[in-house]
Amino acid sequence: MAIRDVASADGTTIVYRVTGPEGARPLVLLHGWAGNLRNWGRAADLLAEHFRVIAVDLRGHGYSDAPEAGYDDPKNWAADIAAVLGAENITSGAILLGWSYGGIVASDYLTAYGTGAVAGVVYTGSQANIGRGVQGAETGPGMGKAIPDVFDESAGKATRGFAAFGNANTGPGRDKGVDAQRLFGGSIATLPRVRKALFYRTVDNTETLRGLDVPVLVMHGTDDPVVPIANGRYIAENVPNARTSYWEGSLHGLFIEDPSRFVEEITNFVGSLE
Repeated sequence: MAIRDVASADGTTIVYRVTGPEGARPLVLLHGWAGNLRNWGRAADLLAEHFRVIAVDLRGHGYSDAPEAGYDDPKNWAADIAAVLGAENITSGAILLGWSYGGIVASDYLTAYGTGAVAGVVYTGSQANIGRGVQGAETGPGMGKAIPDVFDESAGKATRGFAAFGNANTGPGRDKGVDAQRLFGGSIATLPRVRKALFYRTVDNTETLRGLDVPVLVMHGTDDPVVPIANGRYIAENVPNARTSYWEGSLHGLFIEDPSRFVEEITNFVGSLE
């Protein structure tokens, strides 16, 4: 395992972790809003048995820099991913995997840089667009209950806001409690101004979806209370070569609900590209 960093186009330092065998196909993990590269838990370890896993701390999250502004510019998000790929000398064959907000970031990258370095894209519990009134950018009831408290600088209010998620990310069951707490911890550690800034932008990547020339896998829980399944279906309906896996009754964090199934479906998808 190696922890590395790279300067993005605007000077923001982006931190990422690399695991898995040298020479394996690169798989870039992009976490969600108020998350970090540790979100993936056991799934990341299992994926590293098959891929060169590059788990990124998005700007403003984890150990990456948190600039005062620029979160509303999709070109910044795109440049962050391009910088990581460049630092790892990845010019082709990469798989982008975006969870939740990470799917927007992946789409920002594809809009700005295309698919030259990419062989496939995975959206899990995710969306490609954001903004009020934008298609494919619906907000789920779990998110609605958490806002605006999750933006507050008061520790008490912010904690109550995140508590509104309950088990939305991890699904029911006591055995998921540790994973849920890891997610909560990363969320509360994300600066309040960053949590808020990520929602103050409008981006419609639909035309990018329609022009994708690489296969796409959409994985989504049918009962996702954070990112409604309608957003996943919107991606699948607009991508020329889309494959879908809708998990009946599952919630937002499929990689935590069933890591083995999650990894198997990704491995099968990538295997089909070869």
